[in-house]
Parts: sequence; C-alpha cells; structure tokens
Amino acid sequence: MSELANLRPIPKPNTFVNTDAFWDGARRKELWLQYCLDTGKFQHYPRPVSIYTGSRNLEWRQVSGKGVVYAATVIRIPGVGLEGRTPLNTCTIDLDEGARLLGNITNAEPGAVAIGARVELDWEKLADDIYYPAFRLV
Repeated sequence: MSELANLRPIPKPNTFVNTDAFWDGARRKELWLQYCLDTGKFQHYPRPVSIYTGSRNLEWRQVSGKGVVYAATVIRIPGVGLEGRTPLNTCTIDLDEGARLLGNITNAEPGAVAIGARVELDWEKLADDIYYPAFRLV
C-alpha cells in the first residue's frame, strides 16, 4: 500500500446513497456510474435522485473510463515523498459518456498535463482491497 493512502481517509460507502455498485466495480477495476433512465445521461457523484429530472429512476452502468482533461492542477504535499507520486497531477476528466470525474493522473510529470489531453482509466490502491479511479495519459 502506498504512503498516499495514509494521507487521506478512505471514502465511506453508502453514506447518503447506496454506492455498492461503484465500490464492487472498483474492486474489479471497472468504473460504474449512475445512469438516469429518463434522460439517458450519466451522473457523478452518486445521488439519491437524478440531477436532470429529480426522479429516482436511476441505475448503475459500467463506463469506459476514457475521456479528456477538462481542468488540471498540481497538488504538493510539503515534506512528503510518496514513491514518486508527489506532487500529484489532479484533474477533472470529461468522460466520453458525458459525466465528469475528479482523479489523479498517474503517468505524467508534475504540471505536464494539458487541457484537452486524452486519458484512459487507471487505478490507485487506497488499501488492500480498495481501489479508486485514476487516469493515465494516452
């Protein structure tokens, strides 16, 4: 397990909405997001109702994890050396399926991520059996 996992708390599933599908998929290194059946659109972060209609007509569907960088920043953690993982390139990704997701870029030098760059899904290990979506440049 990386030192990075020791610096941030592991998200707690099912605090406000049942997120089992997301975490079960993450264990298999699959990205699952909520899907509004009324509009045919994905949403993230998970909510009890659709952000488009307010209905509860939602289900979970797997997405590709491919997309483009919408916004990028570099996070520096003073005094911490994380196996070559700090500073962190943290980005907002516009997924090809239409949702936005926040995640780290795992294969770029600090500050080397350009807006509009293509990315694909990668994973960061937070604990023995807990993975969280990240991305790599393609």
